[in-house]
Amino acid sequence: MQTPYYEYDLGLLESTLAAIDRAVAGERDWHVHYAIKANANPLLLPLIRQHGLGIDCVSGGEIKVALDAGFDASQIVFAGVGKADWEIDLALESGIACFNVESEAELDVIEERCRLLDRKAHIAFRVNPDVDAHTLAGITTGKAENKFGIEIPMLRPIIRKALESRYLVFEGLHFHIGSQITDMGPFIQLCDKVNQLQDSLEEEGIRLNIINVGGGLGVDYDNPLQNMIPDFQAYFDVFRNRLNLRQGQQLHFELGRAVVAQCGRLITRVLYVKQGTVRKFAIVDAGFTDLIRPAFYGAHHSIVNLTSHGEPEKYDVVGPICESSDVFGKDAVLPRTSRGDLIAIMTAGAYGETMASCYNQRRLPPSEVKE
Repeated sequence: MQTPYYEYDLGLLESTLAAIDRAVAGERDWHVHYAIKANANPLLLPLIRQHGLGIDCVSGGEIKVALDAGFDASQIVFAGVGKADWEIDLALESGIACFNVESEAELDVIEERCRLLDRKAHIAFRVNPDVDAHTLAGITTGKAENKFGIEIPMLRPIIRKALESRYLVFEGLHFHIGSQITDMGPFIQLCDKVNQLQDSLEEEGIRLNIINVGGGLGVDYDNPLQNMIPDFQAYFDVFRNRLNLRQGQQLHFELGRAVVAQCGRLITRVLYVKQGTVRKFAIVDAGFTDLIRPAFYGAHHSIVNLTSHGEPEKYDVVGPICESSDVFGKDAVLPRTSRGDLIAIMTAGAYGETMASCYNQRRLPPSEVKE
């Protein structure tokens, strides 16, 4: 296949999904949703559906993709701070399970659309718990300074407003503190915040049918071949041991990166090796149009030369885009690299292909399953 392209290992995805199955076995009231924003490639979705995961969507387009892939609307939850009217209408008419509502202004619009369509909406309020996930600044979502969710002091009157509406069915609370979290500490803090808040709400007669703790579990970008599958057992055990669920209460999760990151890699070819006065560059045919995370977040991906077995040297691995930020890695240690070598940028299954663009009028990268 012409480079660059995405290559997916469905065997590894199957093993990852099986690890999730084992970690939640026996928990009847637990529901795991796949955050489809991580990767909506149709090569991956059937396997995810076969393992019984629902879908977490953040756009009307994602709802359409999920429905087209055969996911039942009753397994779809819909988050996002800026839901457009047509997206709300699509979700209502499709009969999705729940809206994760992020502001009082949004609540008012959902109620208005329900009235116009003569529908009811099941809702949970996304709470901003002010928990620092200790991750990249661009992917933290649970601090008071972030745009996501409703801050706890503002929550009670909004819940009461929903309870008084004939068009809204209040189900519970939704939380999501960030992404690429590899230390269980922030999840423990989240459990403590949820426990305190639930106790406080129950004192006022407010019961929660659903608690949705979002996702955020990270993966090993540095050593992907040694740690292909995240520690799902440790992650789920935090909530099993620290969250004070009530009888019959449903617990929802929304995992994205942890499900698909390691099963995908971006394959690119070396166009030129350029020796500068200070640095040596391996110029490849992939750019940030294909994988934007390093340029956008300063994120790190392991880079592997699939062709050469020469002596190790240091290279700045860069793309052809006319921007100085088009860099996949600085001082990457690779075997002696030459024009035509195939390079794999690892752990690219999440937020890679799905964030691709056509800047510089480039084509979108194709994809294939690893043989």
